[in-house]
Amino acid sequence: MTNSQLTLIQIDNYGPWTVTPEPRREMDLQTLQSRLFADLAQFVGSRDGYVFFTRFDNMVAITNGLDKDDHQLLQESIGNRYPVTISLGTGTDASPVEALEAATAGLQRAGSAQDGDRREVLAGEYLSESRRTPSDVQIAHFDVNDATGKYTDRLNEFDSFIQIEQGYAALMQYLREEYGGLSFFVGGDNIISICPAMDEADYRDAISHVEAEAGVELKVGVGIAENPHVAGMDAKHALEECRHHGTDVEMELPTEDVGITTD
Repeated sequence: MTNSQLTLIQIDNYGPWTVTPEPRREMDLQTLQSRLFADLAQFVGSRDGYVFFTRFDNMVAITNGLDKDDHQLLQESIGNRYPVTISLGTGTDASPVEALEAATAGLQRAGSAQDGDRREVLAGEYLSESRRTPSDVQIAHFDVNDATGKYTDRLNEFDSFIQIEQGYAALMQYLREEYGGLSFFVGGDNIISICPAMDEADYRDAISHVEAEAGVELKVGVGIAENPHVAGMDAKHALEECRHHGTDVEMELPTEDVGITTD
C-alpha cells in the first residue's frame, strides 16, 4: 500500500501583490515565479522530494521524508530572499489526491489565498518514521512514443505542443478520476504521476484510454520506494527498459516485493 505525503505550496496574497501599487511587468513576474520554483525544487529535491509547478502561484510537492522542521526552514529561506512569502499545507493518505485534499483543506481553513493578513501558514500532518515503509511512494514516468518523429520533426512547435498537451490532459484527468493519481507535465514529452497502489493492468488501462481519447501513444516506467527520489529514479530506469524492449509498461518493485534478500 502507498502512503503519500503531499504538500501544497501557495504564495501568500500573490494576486493583489502583482497589481499593487500598480500592475507589475509580466516578465518580471514570470522571472520571479521561475526562480521561486527553481529554489523550491532545489530545496525539496536535496531532501529526496519532488516539486511540480502547476499554476506557479500554487505548486504541489511530494514530500515523503520531509518533516515539520524542513517545511519551516523552507518558509524561512523563501521569506528571507523573496518579496513574497509562502504558506504550506501537508497531508498524508494512501490516495495521492486525498492527501492533497487534506493539504489544501489546512490552508483553506486558515484563510483565503488573497487574504492580506494570512502569512506563512504551516498546516497539516507529516509521516513519522515509524509509519514509513519501502513502498510508500509509487512514481510513474510516462513518455510519448516517438514524439520526435511524429511531432517535433514534422510539425511546428505550437502544433507539437498541442498534441502532447492533449495527451497530458487526457492522462491527467483519467488517472485522477479513476485511480486518485496526480499527473504533472515536466517538459518535452514527459509526464510524472504520483500514483496509489496500481498494477500493470491499471497502467495499460490508462495508456489505452489516452490513445483512444487523444490519439497519443504512451509508454510508462514505474518505481516504488520509500521516497520520491528513489521511486523516480527506478521509474526512469524502468522507462529505459520500455525503450530497450519495445514494451509499454515496466515496473521496478521494491526489494521486499521481489523476494531479494541480502546478507
